[in-house]
Order: sequence, then structure tokens, then C-alpha cells
Amino acid sequence: MTPRTIRFTLLGVMLAMLLAMLDNAIVGTAMPTIVGDLGGLAHISWVVTAYTLATAAATPVWGKFGDLLGRKRVFLTAVGVFLAGSVLSGAAQTMGQLIAFRAVQGLGAGGIAALAFALIGTLVSPRERGRYQGMTATVMAVGTIAGPLLGGVVAEHLGWRWAFYVNIPLGLLALAWCAIMLKLPATRAKAAVDWTGIALMTVTICAIVLAATWAGAEYAWGSWQILSLAAVAVVGLALFVAAQRRAAEPVLPLRVFAERNFRLACVMVFCAGVVMFGATLYLPLFQQIVQHASATNSGLLLLPMMVPIALVSNVAGKVMSRTGRYKIFPILGAGFLTVGCALLATMGTATSPALTGAYSALVGVGLGFLMQMTTTLAQNSVEMRDLGVASAAVTLFRTIGGSLGVAVFGSLFTRATAGDLTSLQAVANGTQNIFLLAAVACAVAFVAALLVREVPLRGAPQPDSARTKSVSTSSA
Repeated sequence: MTPRTIRFTLLGVMLAMLLAMLDNAIVGTAMPTIVGDLGGLAHISWVVTAYTLATAAATPVWGKFGDLLGRKRVFLTAVGVFLAGSVLSGAAQTMGQLIAFRAVQGLGAGGIAALAFALIGTLVSPRERGRYQGMTATVMAVGTIAGPLLGGVVAEHLGWRWAFYVNIPLGLLALAWCAIMLKLPATRAKAAVDWTGIALMTVTICAIVLAATWAGAEYAWGSWQILSLAAVAVVGLALFVAAQRRAAEPVLPLRVFAERNFRLACVMVFCAGVVMFGATLYLPLFQQIVQHASATNSGLLLLPMMVPIALVSNVAGKVMSRTGRYKIFPILGAGFLTVGCALLATMGTATSPALTGAYSALVGVGLGFLMQMTTTLAQNSVEMRDLGVASAAVTLFRTIGGSLGVAVFGSLFTRATAGDLTSLQAVANGTQNIFLLAAVACAVAFVAALLVREVPLRGAPQPDSARTKSVSTSSA
């Protein structure tokens, strides 16, 4: 396949990724209208929590099923599940129904996120993957910026149900495009599915995400509810590891964690998730309250951060494909992130919007260097049979990092503001605390990046000596 053909093929995969990314932002913007129609204000947080929880729990399962049953087939199934959840959510008559159907959407979104990167890894060798990672970074930027804007338009002019129905034509297009254009051999492994591992992993992930979501918001960090969830997570993790050692075909093979670079990639993407989720949530809040920016176009407030992500990721990927060198990029990424978050931690009531934009641009540059490289690093560290598992694991660690980051940031912000968002100084103090902690997380990622071993990327051109030896052997 030529690079042009690969890009054309991947457009359908990118469209499916964009749908999953847009959904939460669109629904979040439409939530006031949804509550006004369906009621259930006390359960409003579950509309988001059910989606996030299902996405996190399902991601590794989809990745493993893709490795076992064929990535194209499982990816198309995930898109179908997401579309079914969209139709059901749009037709919901009660808040309880909406929450349940949002969980169905989340199940599909988990498969889209996990298998999109696995499909890219299947079509493109790690050496060449950098040429295409700019596409995924662009999707990320477009989803983050366009989601709130599109959600506002849909809620105001079409009604909240179209926040879900808008997925249908785009999703069907992505489904048809991938069904026709993706040319992958059909595979099916004979190994039994690790249902015990799936059950234990689901319980553990749900406990972690729920504890992160509720801690400091619904319940105090030291409450029996959060401590019980923490205990379930610890016990569940221990039982899960034991089950994976015994399983014939484990859902998350422990062998992938034996690779040093894979472990380091998980650490880096976890820290990047902390920063990404925290910045996209609390940076616009600071700009709206302290700097009096318009909340209507909140997605545009992230432009200084999101545009560098797409540009830098594209440039770094092309350099990696041309030179085969990649270790420098996560080092630069973590370095820019640390500096950017440290500067954002200095913002006060007198900080100008232009300066805030400059600081957030540094964060964007850092994420552009780091985010996509961690996926390539993880995929290059495992065998092809574990490509789906590796991609899913990276997505899972990013999600968990974001969930824990938002929970801790929320506690810091609430403590600083004491629930009063009218005090500009209190909001500024809360924001400073958030980005100071984010800078610490980025420093951890920087250390992890320094420890990466630059293993040659699969698909790299053979050195002259290797080619000469190969020719000699063939001649003999």
C-alpha cells in the first residue's frame, strides 16, 4: 500500500475516532437541556460517569478480542455498538434509560479507541507510523475544540436528542468506509477467552475509576465508600495478576510488562493523561472566571494548546520515520510539559490572556511530542500478536491517569475555592495548585523518558552490512 492509499484507508478509522471524541463534549454542552426535559438532576453526573466507566472497563477487552478474532471485524463491531448506543440514547425517555444507554455508547467507544491504534499498527510498521500519527493528533485537536461548539449549536437549534443522532450518519459512513477499504486477513485464534481475567479486570478498573470520580466530589477521600472501593481495587488487582499467570490466553498478558520500554510508555502516557484531562477542564475555567473569557466559545480557549499538538506531532512523526530516531521526542515532550505546567502554576489575577495562551502553547508542544510517541513506543515493544493489547493498555493508562488527575485536581480546586467561584484570587490559587501538581507529574514522565532504550523500530531499513550478508546467503 502506498502512503496515499494508507491515508485514504485510515480516513474511516479517523472518522470513528472523531465520533468517540466529540460525543462527551457535545453531550456535556447539551446537559442543561437534557435535565430540563428528562429531570433527574441528582443523577446528572452518571450520564458522564456511565460512559467513562464503560469505556475504561471495555478497552482492554476489545483490544484482546481484536488480537484473537481479527482487528477489522472487532473494530466494526465496536462502531456498531457505539451507533446502537447513540440511537438508544437519543430515544431515551427517562434519566435512568439515558444513563444505561450511555454505558452502551461507552462500551463501543472503548473498542474504537483501542482498535483504532491497533489497526494503524497493523497497516503501518513502527518506522513508518510517524508519517500518519499527525492524523490522530489532528483528530484529537478537532474533537476537543469542535465538541463544545457543535454541542451548543445542536442543543440550541436542533434539540438535545440530536446530540446523539448526529452520530448516526457520520458513524454509518465510517462503518461503510472501514468495511470496504480495510483490507486485512481474517484471523481467528483457537484459544479460549479468559473470562475470569475479564471479570476481575472489569471489577478492578470500575473500582479505580469510581473512586477517582467520586473522591472529593460525592464522598470525602477518607470516607468508607472511597476506602471500600480502594480495597476492592487492591484485592481485584492481586487476583487479576494471579489469574493472568494461570490463563492459557490471558486478556492482558503480563509478558508485555516485562519489556522495559512498554512499562515506561505506560508511565509517560499516564502522566500525560493527568495533564491533558486537567488542562482541558480547568484552564478554560480559569480563563472564563478570572480573565472573563466567553463561556459560549469555550472550545476556542484551547486553541493555543491544541494547534501545537497537531503540528508538532506531525513534524516529529515525519522526522522519526525519516531518521529512525525517537527517544529525543518523549524527552522533549516531557520537558516542555514540565516547563509549561510550571509556568501555568504562576498565573494570577493579573495574568493576561496572551500570556496564558503562550504557557498553554508550551503544554501543547509537549503533548505533541509525547502523546503519539508513547503509542509507537509501546507497540514497538511487543510482538505483533499483542498489538491490540498494547494499544488498549496505553489507552487504558491514559484514561485512568485522566480520571485520577481530575479527581485530585478537583479536590485541590474545591479546597482552594471553598465552593465559591466569585473570588478571583481563590480561583487563581486553586488553578496554581492544580498545575503545580501537574508539573510534578510531568517531571516523573521526564525521568521515564530518559530511561527509554532506543530499540530500532520495526520496518526500519536494513544496514548495508545486513543487506550484504542477506545477498551473500541468497547467492550461496
